[in-house]
Amino acid sequence: MAKINLGNGQWFDPTKAECFKEDTRWNGSNHISVATGTQFEHEELYRTRKGLWILHEWSQWQGSTPRYRIVDDSCAQQWLIDQNHGDVADRLFPGVLEAAEV
Repeated sequence: MAKINLGNGQWFDPTKAECFKEDTRWNGSNHISVATGTQFEHEELYRTRKGLWILHEWSQWQGSTPRYRIVDDSCAQQWLIDQNHGDVADRLFPGVLEAAEV
C-alpha cells in the first residue's frame, strides 16, 4: 500500500503502523460495525511509530472515498475502549480503564 497524504505536508504509511480493527456484532444476517452502526461503513485506527493516531473511515458504497484523519489521544482512547481494545488502551494509556468505569 502506498503512503497516504494527510494534508499539511504529512504522510502516513499504513504498512509501518499498528492497526486496530473495529469491533463487529452479528445481527443474524450481517456483521455490523460497532463504530458506525452499519454493515456498509467501517473504521480502523492506526498508531504510527511516532505515536500519531490516524482514524481510517471507509464505506462499501460505490463512489465513496476513504478518509484518513489525525485524531487526538482522547479520541483514540475512547475508540479503543468502544471497540473492545481495552487491553490496548490500558497498555498505552495507563489508568484509562479505571477512569472510564467511574
